[in-house]
Amino acid sequence: MPRMNAARKHPVDFTLNGRTVRAEAENRMLLSDLLRHEIGLTGTHVGCEHGVCGACTVQIDGKPARACLTLAQQVRGSDVRTVEALSPDPAELSPLQAAFRRHHGLQCGFCTPGILMSLDVLLRERPDAGREEIREHLSGHLCRCTGYATIVEAALAAAEEQRKEEKPNV
Repeated sequence: MPRMNAARKHPVDFTLNGRTVRAEAENRMLLSDLLRHEIGLTGTHVGCEHGVCGACTVQIDGKPARACLTLAQQVRGSDVRTVEALSPDPAELSPLQAAFRRHHGLQCGFCTPGILMSLDVLLRERPDAGREEIREHLSGHLCRCTGYATIVEAALAAAEEQRKEEKPNV
């Protein structure tokens, strides 16, 4: 009987949270596993492993993407951003994270990183997003604790704060 060779790892060079990284990954390794188990960034949560819950949402080249559906090899040359990059200072919260805290936009916190990553994109692209647009944007995320009302309120508050910061002082 022929002996099976151990799975070969291949280099994956990409930008992660603003820093160039080189990691090793097997062909079938998921981005979520690379981030969590090989690189040690555990902010990206893995829920359903089918792309349904949204807990594993990261940003790839500025767009929300499910890390549990993305092969690590697919991000070669890409810019990947995780929840760890939302605030430039790990000791401080980003405005979006702070709004979540103020408006009780999280309960257990399991879904929160993915929701934050999706909302971060929405509010950068559409700082004037209203309640219905935010709700629609969140439709790909499952939260079993909050009922979404406080998440939407937090997003609206963060959008308002962002608009105030962008207005020039006259």
